[in-house]
Amino acid sequence: MRLYAVVAAGGFRRYATYRVATAAGVFTNTVFGFIVAYTYIALWDERPQLGGYDLSQALTYVWLGQALLMTCAMMGGGFEDELIERIRTGDIAVDLYRPADLQLWWLAGDLGRAAFHLLGRGIVPMVLGSLAFDLVMPASPLTWLAFLLAVTLGVIVSFAVRFLVALSAFWLMDGAGVMQICWLATLFFSGMLLPLNLFPGVLGEVARALPWSSLLQVPADVFLGRHTGWDLLGAYAFQAGWAIALLAAGRLLQSVATRRVVVQGG
Repeated sequence: MRLYAVVAAGGFRRYATYRVATAAGVFTNTVFGFIVAYTYIALWDERPQLGGYDLSQALTYVWLGQALLMTCAMMGGGFEDELIERIRTGDIAVDLYRPADLQLWWLAGDLGRAAFHLLGRGIVPMVLGSLAFDLVMPASPLTWLAFLLAVTLGVIVSFAVRFLVALSAFWLMDGAGVMQICWLATLFFSGMLLPLNLFPGVLGEVARALPWSSLLQVPADVFLGRHTGWDLLGAYAFQAGWAIALLAAGRLLQSVATRRVVVQGG
């Protein structure tokens, strides 16, 4: 496990070196946060308590979304592009010779990336949002810890989905199209565009049951105190269940894929 801890630390340091990009990302997240916040204000002015949220909770949801956008890699930007390229060029063969598990290696690096983005691109927009709007902040340290656990599980689910998508390059040799479909599904079904509680009927039930809801909807509801007691354990079980299922699927697909490693041109 020490090896993977080192890989995670390396992933954190790797993204920490891009200071200008981080500053630009913070600016972008903040601008979009304000745009979406004022859109929500107009929407909630017409429909108070929409989706079971009051205006303060809805605005808090907006800024949580901006904080978790890169943390959970809802629009990519994680390991997947590099892994797809290594599969395409055949460099993946070198990775398979390493005395480390391929899936755990990339997971460790992605956890380090997520930790940096939560701190580097999550805190500042959230603070600025709290200065401009009346946001709901947990009073209990236990709620903050519960939120961090939900975010961690969300990151693992996000990794598991993107790992499956990246492995598709073993057959397609170019995962760009699959990645774009994944990003669209993630933005829609994570609740990034609108809270999933606003989705009507069967669509809402299906959206909340899909793994992408673990990335934003579940952590946001934990932050807002909508999951407590046994309901909180149920939310964790939901996230953990999807994480285990998707990681197992990734493990199986990895086993099948590595039997047909193709080095282009040789």
